[in-house]
Amino acid sequence: MPSLPSSSIARNALVIIAVIVSVAALRWLGDILSPLLLAMFLAVMVDGFSRVIRRRLPGLPPGSAVLAAIALSSLAFILCAVVVAANAPGFLTSLAGAEPKIDRMITQVAHTLRIRNPGTIDHMLRHLDPTQYLGSVATTLEGVVSNVILVLVYLGFLIASRHAFERKAVRLFGSREGRQDALRVFMRIRDAVERYLWIQTVTGLIIGAASWLVMLAVGLDYALFWAFLIFIVNYVPIIGAAAAIALPALFGLVQLDGYLRPALLLGALFAITFVVGNILLPRMQGDSLNLDPLIVLLSLGFWGALWGLTGMFLSTPLTVLAMMILAQFDGSRWIAVLLSADGDPERLGRGFERSPDQVAPAR
Repeated sequence: MPSLPSSSIARNALVIIAVIVSVAALRWLGDILSPLLLAMFLAVMVDGFSRVIRRRLPGLPPGSAVLAAIALSSLAFILCAVVVAANAPGFLTSLAGAEPKIDRMITQVAHTLRIRNPGTIDHMLRHLDPTQYLGSVATTLEGVVSNVILVLVYLGFLIASRHAFERKAVRLFGSREGRQDALRVFMRIRDAVERYLWIQTVTGLIIGAASWLVMLAVGLDYALFWAFLIFIVNYVPIIGAAAAIALPALFGLVQLDGYLRPALLLGALFAITFVVGNILLPRMQGDSLNLDPLIVLLSLGFWGALWGLTGMFLSTPLTVLAMMILAQFDGSRWIAVLLSADGDPERLGRGFERSPDQVAPAR
């Protein structure tokens, strides 16, 4: 059996060691890096939105386009918060009023499984001491508020210093060829992330709107609230689709009489998600990501284990970023090949790639 050259063995060993050390560093610095990467993700979204505004309004100055993009994005987030705040109290009250039906369902399931004395919801809640969870809930809320503030601070600095980043990137490379290659890679990554955002937003709106109509048809309460949640969870690969199907159907099982309408709701939500996810989404996505479907699933678990919900939300863009960076070096290119869908990581985004010459040089 022929042996590999020692240089190749050493190089691959160094790559593996570097990957392990990098994962440990990402885990250790998660509280700092995850808000920063989320802010970078939002900055890409704002930048893409501003360029869309400039294409629609050519006479608008770049600074005004960025401000308009920030204002419209902020308005969208405020509307989302208003929808949640307006519907959450009534939704929780509705769940509390469904306690008798939940008790009957528990009894029926226990009888089917031949379980004696299954108990009731009130019995279960009385055995829970809410005070022991107050500390963890307060800590979680404090962490969420701190992360939101940190993300907004990062976002403000990223937007304010984006031109300085462009100048630094240009001056990092002395030769024109190296600068063009770096710009080409950067633009592929940026366009792939923007296209991913656009596709997930459009498909999320389609699934949310269709689900809203179905929930109205079967008489489910808080259909708008559920449609909004379905739109949000659509940004999380795989798990988001499962939650969009299961959670409204479970609520329908509690709220609606009988089992026919909850079953129809479950079937309709599954059909909507299946059609959009397996017919519409692949046609829209094309070659923009070039990620193996198994890698999408594994990246969801990997980034989720590292950074929780933020990692799950950013799992696909981060994996695309890692694949493109690894593809630029001979020692790590084999990892990028394994991550890609067709063995050619350089093919990412070529369908909508622009030439580096189209990028205005930094002044």
